[in-house]
Amino acid sequence: MTAFVAPDEIRGRFARAMSEMYRQEVPQYGSLIALVAQVNGEVLARQPQLEQAMARAGELDRLDVERHGAIRVGTAEELATLRRLFAVMGMEAVGYYDLSVAGVPVHSTAFRPVAQAALNRNPFRVFTSLLRLELIEDAALRAQAAAILAQRRIFSDGALALIARCEQAGGLSDAEADAFVAEALETFRWHSEATVDAETYERLHRAHRLVADVVCFKGPHINHLTPRTLDIDAAQAGMPARGMDAKDVVEGPPRRACPILLRQTSFKALEETVRFPGDGGVDHGTHTARFGEIEQRGVALTRKGRALYDQLLAQVRDMAGAGSAGAGYAERLATAFEAFPDSHDALRQQGLAFYRYVATGVAADADTAVEDLLAAGALRAEPIVYEDFLPVSAAGIFQSNLGGEEQKRYQANQAQQAFEADLGASVHDEIALYQTLQDESLAAARAALRQAAAA
Repeated sequence: MTAFVAPDEIRGRFARAMSEMYRQEVPQYGSLIALVAQVNGEVLARQPQLEQAMARAGELDRLDVERHGAIRVGTAEELATLRRLFAVMGMEAVGYYDLSVAGVPVHSTAFRPVAQAALNRNPFRVFTSLLRLELIEDAALRAQAAAILAQRRIFSDGALALIARCEQAGGLSDAEADAFVAEALETFRWHSEATVDAETYERLHRAHRLVADVVCFKGPHINHLTPRTLDIDAAQAGMPARGMDAKDVVEGPPRRACPILLRQTSFKALEETVRFPGDGGVDHGTHTARFGEIEQRGVALTRKGRALYDQLLAQVRDMAGAGSAGAGYAERLATAFEAFPDSHDALRQQGLAFYRYVATGVAADADTAVEDLLAAGALRAEPIVYEDFLPVSAAGIFQSNLGGEEQKRYQANQAQQAFEADLGASVHDEIALYQTLQDESLAAARAALRQAAAA
């Protein structure tokens, strides 16, 4: 009987291969990884309690391998096939993100592992966006883009065969897993040759740079690969010395004693030479799409916590009518978020964030209230890391790397049902996943207390 390679292992192999490929394609990514490793080492040296807490939670070993990538696809068939490809690696669609509200004509999900053990093994995620051609006003241009996309095939025959093999057999052998990684990687590789002539590229580019990025190339090249830092402000400050042109502000919540959700920054997109097929030879031009991003992850928020976060963020953006690029944004953000509690006890007690409960070995009545068990030292509460994304932050990163005069305002065009139909599956509700993790940990901790009392 053939022994199958675990999906977690295949995901680990793929993430390593992706990182190596991107390092070769975008040399500054190597500088980014070195900077993040330096910053993380300094933070852990300064904060041994943080290092101990991460080790207890099983999160320390994953820190150096943690990455998220991002891609953009053009058709429902491409999206549905990606769902099948990521399933081979134990990754499922989590969350629905409507970026059209920020003037980006896509909606998205994140493919990632969902079980805690799988996340601790390798939390590789790919933020995946589907182009929404219906948001482009020019009907002729929409039709032309759809026709171009209909002609391309972004998956190799080998990748498709191995996806089908995994689905039929229930897994892949060691050799098949290696072959799958090699074949799947081709979908995400950068191609400097456009599939359209320069004139077509320019027309699509004028509609929106992202439309040109999706439509005019052989496949959905990975446009960034993001390591996780423990201090994004230090990483941002260190970027210029390593030759990276950092964006002006960090997206997401302000710096806090207890980080929440997700903070992101990036170096600005590279201008890369592109070859266009022409009648009498090859035309040369440039394309701007790929960039380097860093993220810092905090505790996951409950629905109540997210509502407060969204309320405060909207308040900041309404002050002076500016987004995150406006002057004084960081100061307005810090002021507004003074209303958001900044201690783990307050976040937990007010039901604003999710925590994992662990029995410490101190004897106690398992049916005692959680806060009393914590006070008695019988339980320990560990913040549950936010594994997902923030639409406004994602759009802010997108826009800072797109620029230009393209159409930037759309109505709120939430279309989750249509997205799920194209995907071929429902997306997970990320907040429900965190609730389950918290509930299961508390049930397990109470069971451990009962077992100890009965011994």
